Amino acid sequence: MSEKRPNFLVIVADDLGFSDIGAFGGEIATPNLDALAYVGLRLTDFHSAPACSPTRAMLMTGTDHHIAGIGTMLEVAIPGFQGAPGYEGYLNDRVVALPELLRDGGYLTLMSGKWHLGDTIETSPWARGFERSFALLPAGGSHYGGGLFSRFATVETLYTEDDEFVEVPNDFYSSDYFTDKLLQYFRERSSNESRPFFAYLPYQAPHWPLQAPDEAVAKYRGRYDGGPDLLRDARLSALKRFGLCGPDVVPHPVVAETEKEWADMTPEEQAVSARTMEVYAAMVERMDWNIGRVTDYLERTGELDNTVVIFLSDNGAEGAIVEAMPLSGAYIAEQIRLHYDNSLDNIGRPDSCIWYGPRWAQAATAPSRLHKAFTTEGGIRVVSFVSWPGFARQGEIGTAFSTVMDVAPTLLELAGIAHPGTSYQGREIVPMRGKSLVPYLSHETDRVHDGETGTGWELFGRRAIRQGDWKALYLPAPYGPGKWQLYDLSGDPGEIEDMAQVYPEKLATLLKLWDCYVEENGVLLDPVTVFEMDPSMYE
Repeated sequence: MSEKRPNFLVIVADDLGFSDIGAFGGEIATPNLDALAYVGLRLTDFHSAPACSPTRAMLMTGTDHHIAGIGTMLEVAIPGFQGAPGYEGYLNDRVVALPELLRDGGYLTLMSGKWHLGDTIETSPWARGFERSFALLPAGGSHYGGGLFSRFATVETLYTEDDEFVEVPNDFYSSDYFTDKLLQYFRERSSNESRPFFAYLPYQAPHWPLQAPDEAVAKYRGRYDGGPDLLRDARLSALKRFGLCGPDVVPHPVVAETEKEWADMTPEEQAVSARTMEVYAAMVERMDWNIGRVTDYLERTGELDNTVVIFLSDNGAEGAIVEAMPLSGAYIAEQIRLHYDNSLDNIGRPDSCIWYGPRWAQAATAPSRLHKAFTTEGGIRVVSFVSWPGFARQGEIGTAFSTVMDVAPTLLELAGIAHPGTSYQGREIVPMRGKSLVPYLSHETDRVHDGETGTGWELFGRRAIRQGDWKALYLPAPYGPGKWQLYDLSGDPGEIEDMAQVYPEKLATLLKLWDCYVEENGVLLDPVTVFEMDPSMYE
């Protein structure tokens, strides 16, 4: 193989909103991401799963998360749920992971960041093809190290380096330390290292708890005092100005019955809410600063121009009010009261534990409907770009539909490595469902997926199936009617006008595709999550 095969740098932000970074309409200072996005291809119809670990499973395998072992998020599964096939809670043996194939094909494989695809050494990055790795294994934790709580007991956040559990230093801050580690791995390469690299940098930011250094937060003091509705209007105006959405787009109305309107908040409540957004912005800027450290290093070493950079969020912005969860909300609220200081002046520090709620989240997902955890566009249409001088389609805005499953086949094609198909190292595996982006990035085609194939989503009992620009959506109450709705995303990206009664034949076609998706991927249709259950069952 040619020694000129490109390097790969895949960067994942955790719960980042669609319009949070500057190149996608945001006011947060993200000069390093913006520089990459403007010279690359900004993707406006790129889709993830509705939540973090399912997306990561799809990214690492090129296939659906129900097949790869993350059929649901076990952190919020109902008590007593035992994983069915595809619901093991870790990346299973039915799939081969992208780093395994790249390593086998001669790539140096490196990772630093959040894994969330297994919490043992046997299911860690080290076991799935990464030669060097530093990883936060579970879903999250304090950005300053240390554990958060679960429903049943205090849980220490678990970090590994290669094949060992490790402690983190006292000066740990997630975005800084993950970057330090990746740069360390880059520098440790020998001077005669000729292998190209695959570097995976999945940040924990800006996942809750929202925490950032005081000096970073201070830069945004007062910036959000007008509230989330004002921010939403500004973001939408910027998206239209940048050509990232249509000039006449109608945004879905904000859905936030569990949170007060800004005008109905007391001045004290407004101050706390605005501070949470200030901390969130500081986390995003700090992540961007760290990404700049990586790209600066690659530029100094002459490797940036031969590095394909792919950036994405793992789902839409996090809009949950965690203390309102049916089963665990009261417990979480009590733990916060006992162990954390969420006074105004302490918000964002290591001993605070906060999130910013559905109104700020929907300022970032607009014009789309809702946010993380939903199969609406606000939960699954995410910020993403691809940057590499070798692609013809650079400096453009890409409107073709694509998904996170397309990343693995794209990198394999660029690396000249074939997916093994149905067998790997003596075990049976499933083929990839994603499609390579290379023909689209090279201006050879104007789409990634054909207009006939169905692409499905399911999580927490919330469902969707898409074919071309048509999308059928099923949301249980209270967020939906508990029946299938139909939307034409080409003219209604906000999923506002239900066309199910107007085009019953189109809905019937999509529901046939849905049935195929369920059968092919082993989807359990009964919810297995605390979001959709009656808490009185467990009193």
